[in-house]
Amino acid sequence: MIARSQDNETKSMNDLLQTQAKRNTGCVECLGLSFPSEEARREHFLKLLAEKLKDTAFRSQEGFPLGTDEAILAMSDPPYYTACPNPWLAEFVTHYGKPYDPDRGYSREPMVVDVSVGKTDPLYKAHSYHTKVPHLAIVPSILHYTDPGDIVLDGFAGSGMTGVAAQWCGSAPAAYRHKLESEWKQQGVPAPKWGTRRVILNDLSPAATFISANYSLPFDVDAFSKAGKQLLKEVEHEIGWMYETLHSDGRTRGRIEFTVWSEIFTCPECAGEINFLEEALEDDSKRVRDVFPCPHCCVELNKDRLERAFETQNDPATGTPWQRVKFRPALISYLVGKYRYEKQPDDADLATIAQIQAMSLPPTLPTKRFPIEDMYHGSRIAPKGITNVHHFFLPRAAQAMGLLWAKAKADPDPRLRAFLIFMVEQAIWGFSVLNRYSPSHFSQVNRALNGVYYVASQHAECSPRYNLGGKLDRLTKAFQGYRVRSSNAVVNTGTAARLPLSDASVDYVFTDPPFGENIYYADLNFLVEAWHGVTTDAQPEAIIDRFKRKALPEYQHLMQRCFAEYHRVLKPGRWMTVVFSNSKASVWNAIQVALQQAGFVVAEVSALDKVQGSYRQVTSTTAVKQDLVISVYKPNGGLEQRLAERGAAPESAWDFVQTHLRQLPVSKSKNGVLEIVVERDPRRIYDRMVAWFVRHDFPVPLSTEEFLEGLRSRFPEQRDGMVFLPEQVAEYDRKRAQAAQAPQMELFVSDERSAIDWLTDFLRKRPSTYQEVHPEFTTQLGAGWKKHEEKPELSALLEDNFLRYDGNGNVPSQIHSYLSTNFKDLRGLEKDAPRLKAKAKDRWFLPDPSKAKDLEQKRERSLLKEFEAYRTAPVRRLKEFRLEALRAGFKTAWAAKDYKTIIAVAQRIPEEALQEDEKLLLWYDQALTRMEVDA
Repeated sequence: MIARSQDNETKSMNDLLQTQAKRNTGCVECLGLSFPSEEARREHFLKLLAEKLKDTAFRSQEGFPLGTDEAILAMSDPPYYTACPNPWLAEFVTHYGKPYDPDRGYSREPMVVDVSVGKTDPLYKAHSYHTKVPHLAIVPSILHYTDPGDIVLDGFAGSGMTGVAAQWCGSAPAAYRHKLESEWKQQGVPAPKWGTRRVILNDLSPAATFISANYSLPFDVDAFSKAGKQLLKEVEHEIGWMYETLHSDGRTRGRIEFTVWSEIFTCPECAGEINFLEEALEDDSKRVRDVFPCPHCCVELNKDRLERAFETQNDPATGTPWQRVKFRPALISYLVGKYRYEKQPDDADLATIAQIQAMSLPPTLPTKRFPIEDMYHGSRIAPKGITNVHHFFLPRAAQAMGLLWAKAKADPDPRLRAFLIFMVEQAIWGFSVLNRYSPSHFSQVNRALNGVYYVASQHAECSPRYNLGGKLDRLTKAFQGYRVRSSNAVVNTGTAARLPLSDASVDYVFTDPPFGENIYYADLNFLVEAWHGVTTDAQPEAIIDRFKRKALPEYQHLMQRCFAEYHRVLKPGRWMTVVFSNSKASVWNAIQVALQQAGFVVAEVSALDKVQGSYRQVTSTTAVKQDLVISVYKPNGGLEQRLAERGAAPESAWDFVQTHLRQLPVSKSKNGVLEIVVERDPRRIYDRMVAWFVRHDFPVPLSTEEFLEGLRSRFPEQRDGMVFLPEQVAEYDRKRAQAAQAPQMELFVSDERSAIDWLTDFLRKRPSTYQEVHPEFTTQLGAGWKKHEEKPELSALLEDNFLRYDGNGNVPSQIHSYLSTNFKDLRGLEKDAPRLKAKAKDRWFLPDPSKAKDLEQKRERSLLKEFEAYRTAPVRRLKEFRLEALRAGFKTAWAAKDYKTIIAVAQRIPEEALQEDEKLLLWYDQALTRMEVDA
């Protein structure tokens, strides 16, 4: 056993108590109230929260976590943090925020500068979470969209990086400020206004909000360092004997850093036991061999051929028989002095393990059962005999983790107690059998696979000091220079679809919501939350999860509710930034539709480079390698009011366009190269206008060609295919003059509409014959073509959308300009010159605006005729169709308020095709909504 000095320990505890006594004295201001100390403030609000928890209506709120009053109160530090819906959220905003003032001048373009930052900052690494955007990637957005003292909201806060970023705006070191200001100056962006922003952090998960609160609320870092060292010292004193082993000299006692446990299998040929680590791991390379011989019958084996072995014992929690996969200790890594050694467990080591196994479970170890039947990962763990929280911990790890938790919770100071738990809870996954042995890595700490419950065949069981000793030092260093104030942040535990905030009370929203089925947060947080005794209510969780009977439509509906709540609490004319992390077109469309239905308008989509990808991003062949940053705004109240007064009039459409163009970036560049601002493309502007009218339940007042013709007449100074307000053109021209080349629009052909766009771009540059266009066009119709979309004939596309010069009359101006510029022998010729006419014959070119409208009307009649054929077709399901025909039909049916036709035809096409087309999905969802309202 490791001895300790009782006198030194008593002195350390007295020093700690004196530090706490000093910290808990002095006048404290909170929400306009004065208290003699932090302890008095905390006691006052805990008492109020305890009374609230007895209110049945309060507890019945959607998203209210599952836990006892005592457990919720133990996690909370009101009014700044509650492990349940926070009753003081609105009061915080009223007290510290600024009321919405429509006369206050506010104008921002969307943030278009790509932010490239890594995940190595000490604050970012202070606590892990399943997914998180680095705070240094969020800081520029907050500085851009807000002023000091503004209120920032993140309704899917996770581990609270938005909160760190908001406070970092006021405490960033001079070197960081100088670097950022230099980068902005190069981009032509004014220097930011430095200063702390106040922040509201919300998450459905108590585990997440507990992390957020500890990032956001102040504590005495030096006192924490002392308390942490004392905690580890006491744990080592009490259970250090569990981590002792005899050195190879037979006399010296070594200190175990980690023990490697190997899963036991059986040979399919001889049924002999196989220790996976001993047989499959190469000693030199430390890599698992693909093929290895059975030690009993020498038959060649691989892991797929092995049969899992189980052992039956009494469950230490219930005393009933329990069967789990068999593990056996195979390797011990230990220290003697400063030197590290390895050995196989000897009889004394096995006797120590047996002695520990006979001990009772520590009282702090949760025994709660996982919701296996409702978990995506339930099929990963249940077949291995793991159904309850305590099943994840081998006997020695259970004792260590239970003692660490008990020691942390016993600290007399509430704020230190919370931060000690903040440190200790990070060892939960590392002490469990989820911690893989990775011999190629320097450290075996936190080797659990991120985002999944995966019990590997090789488990590294780490000692408390090996697991947390370095973490304690890193936490102390990370928070040493990070300064926060209690009044700068408030943390809420609940659903983002129901925030206890007033309308138009928030200045900016930055959010990184769950996207699709990438991460199952409630399931993954259950392991940690069980230790707190407060678990997530997964019912309102916005994910795709077949085990919880949530498909893409349910996910979209949940996200729409959350975005609608964001829209409600955000001030008019203000911005929201959404980080998007899913490569599926259907999920991307669901998000866009949900945003538009909530009332937001998309202004920019750019890339956020987090440098180091997540596990799924790195390993998946279909996952996006960069997250997308979606910048959306809530239109000001004047636009809404004018629409209500005018209704579906053409002037309402142009009013929207004027407002929308002011919100878009004038220019965009990356690495010094000027890029196309996609949202300034005429057809994209038309799509945004259509979504605006549909969302407000108005018919669209302009056809596509009427809109495009109106753009040309009202905004004649277009540049590089983009639309600008008159006052924006000069600024773009300056940027354009500084660029080495004109920005190029990237066109990806995936359906009829994009094929027409590609042909338009091609023929604008080079009026061509069918024979010249065909080989170029064919190369575009590759693997990216939508599955259910009919592939159109090139001849039909040309005939319906463009004009062909037949050799009669003068050569059209567009063809004349192209030929005279690119062919020397044709320069200087008049438009009726025979040689010019011969070269121009049969070339396709763009119709001039006066004729384009006639072509569009002809094409629309053809599309509607085809839509009618789909509507009346005798077949139950449509396998192939023209998306353009469906879009035209849905639009016409919407104008006639024929919602039944939209719904009926939508239900005849594959769900995948519907979900992957943003326009169809918008019409369909709005039709469903209108039918429900009318009913």
